[in-house]
Amino acid sequence: MNNECAKNEAKHIKGIVCDVKNCAYHSGKSECYAGSICVGPNEASCSANTSCATFKPREF
Repeated sequence: MNNECAKNEAKHIKGIVCDVKNCAYHSGKSECYAGSICVGPNEASCSANTSCATFKPREF
C-alpha cells in the first residue's frame, strides 16, 4: 500500500471518522478530506491489525 490511493481533494469523505489530528487530510473536526483512502493490510484478522495507508504527516 502507498499514498497513491489518496487524491488530495478538499472534499469530506462521508461516513469516515478520523481522530488523527496530525494527518494532512484531517479537517480538525474528525473528518477525512483525502478524497479516497486505503486501509490494510490484506492479512488483517481484526480491526486492531489494520491501519490507514493514506496517512500523510501534517506540516506545521
